[in-house]
Amino acid sequence: MLEKLFALTERNTDVKTEIMAGITTFITMAYILFVAPSVMGAAGMDKNAVLIATCLASGIITIAMGLFVNYPICLAPGVGLIAFYAFTVVLGMGVPWQTALGAVFISGLVFLVLTLTHVRQMIIEGIPNGLKAAITVGIGLFITIIGLKMSGLMTVVLSLSPDTLAAAVAGAGHTVATTNDTLFTLGALDNPRHLVTVFGLLFTALLMGRGINGSILIGILTTTVVAYATGVAQLPPNFTPFMLPDFSNNAVFQLDILGAVHMGLITIIFTFTFVELFDSMGTMIGTATKAGLVDPKTGRFPGMGKALFVDACGVSLGSLLGASTVTAFVESAAGVGAGGRTGLTAVTCGILFIISLFLTPVMLLIPDVATSPALILVGALMLEGVQQIDFSDFTEVFPAFLTIVMMPFTYSIANGISAGLVAYPLMKIVTGKAREVHPIVYVLAVLIVARYVFLSE
Repeated sequence: MLEKLFALTERNTDVKTEIMAGITTFITMAYILFVAPSVMGAAGMDKNAVLIATCLASGIITIAMGLFVNYPICLAPGVGLIAFYAFTVVLGMGVPWQTALGAVFISGLVFLVLTLTHVRQMIIEGIPNGLKAAITVGIGLFITIIGLKMSGLMTVVLSLSPDTLAAAVAGAGHTVATTNDTLFTLGALDNPRHLVTVFGLLFTALLMGRGINGSILIGILTTTVVAYATGVAQLPPNFTPFMLPDFSNNAVFQLDILGAVHMGLITIIFTFTFVELFDSMGTMIGTATKAGLVDPKTGRFPGMGKALFVDACGVSLGSLLGASTVTAFVESAAGVGAGGRTGLTAVTCGILFIISLFLTPVMLLIPDVATSPALILVGALMLEGVQQIDFSDFTEVFPAFLTIVMMPFTYSIANGISAGLVAYPLMKIVTGKAREVHPIVYVLAVLIVARYVFLSE
């Protein structure tokens, strides 16, 4: 049954590999179960209600992606959009959280229209192959940055002056004031937490080098054991592995759609739509490419239309349940790196999200030092796409370069794709190669410039 439903043999995989890949993806995504309630709780929402909404929305939409599209792509409320929802819209602009959820719902409807009219599919097909490859590589570096920051191997130092900056770097214990000056430094390697991360990184890399199936999941679980054995991680007080969810407090159907319309939240709706458009597109292109789902002759992705439809429905469904914008998660690449090639990976991950309603304490047991090495190594796996960039043509190289570097350095997939899509037609026009550019890319470039010029914060 599973063979027929997910075409396992056709995609050169098996049930065991897919299930392990789904578990791997879930473990790397599980942090959203704690980030979402914390951030949206700051905006006045009940944290328990947010947790329930996050589990249900993530589980339902991810399972739908697996069953109806057969893609190993998992979805959950996006961290960046959660922060925008809570800190900019609700706290910054004073918009009630119910009204903000209404704006999310409307953005989902806009997405649905763009999908049903095949505009999103046209965008994906119109993006040149070099930029598609660059998106994959850029996402890999973006994931690496996330892993390095989670582990503490990369730290951010902010300072007012060279003196306090030098003191901070030297570990002199000075209080460092916050400014716009940013310095990334290497974490202290004598820190037990960092050493456990390094162990996990090297141990998992060696397993992968040996070609052992499930290397990433084995690495995560082994590093978790080491973290507890060395005291880097500790069991919380009064730990109990099982907890019944409190459904008495929930945010289901509490969104205010009419309120969003009456308040004229056009800019907010556009921002939700814009960021989701490029974040989800980039994640799907990168993950599907790494999973080998792209047609090598046409460069198209079979089933992408259905994937985009599920993604669009997920945005509105999530808001109905009380969750912020649901989007394809970049951590899906961890499951692909673990061998996931079909929707069974997504179904496994989705089921775990549902189960998490009852096993939230267990999810807390897996520390960042165990999941961060997996993310770093997935970044290494995704570098493979750089081979598809035509380095003999600088009009191809420069846009690809901007796409790759802007994602990790600005901490935004959308910024990286935007930079590449603006630079690409400019380079082609100036060099007399304007006809090589798909018309949709020109339209996107104009919209991107308009967004950053007129709607920037």
